[in-house]
Amino acid sequence: MESPFQNLPVAQIAFMYRDIEAAKERFAALLGQPVPPTIVTQPGDEVNADYRGTPTKAAAKLAFFHLPNVQIELIEPIGDDSAWAENPEGFHHIAFWVEGADRADQRLKSLGAERMQRGDMGEGQYVYYDVRKTHGMIIELLEKVRTPL
Repeated sequence: MESPFQNLPVAQIAFMYRDIEAAKERFAALLGQPVPPTIVTQPGDEVNADYRGTPTKAAAKLAFFHLPNVQIELIEPIGDDSAWAENPEGFHHIAFWVEGADRADQRLKSLGAERMQRGDMGEGQYVYYDVRKTHGMIIELLEKVRTPL
């Protein structure tokens, strides 16, 4: 069966930090980029988020570095019930923009991935899959137009 990521470039690489403000300064110096603003996500209950199948109110602080070929995302969790809070420091996920997250969802599940968290993102959605047992990471699907999962 074909991989849902076979011809897709990596959209984003994300890292978790307990102190996003300090992390932004370090990344800006490393990358030679300006320090980006911090964005606070809407609480999970406002974006129909669920964590391991249960509604969650969790949120996060986010900062983005836009490099020519990939976006670097820094995340600081707010609250306990989220994929973010499970891994509070270091590498967190690799993200891909997809069309038809429902097809990618089926393929990932067939490979043993567990859906961890999803939430609305405007008209689209984000979905995290736990593949830490087999690949040591989380995969995120980003979708501009939401398909039902």
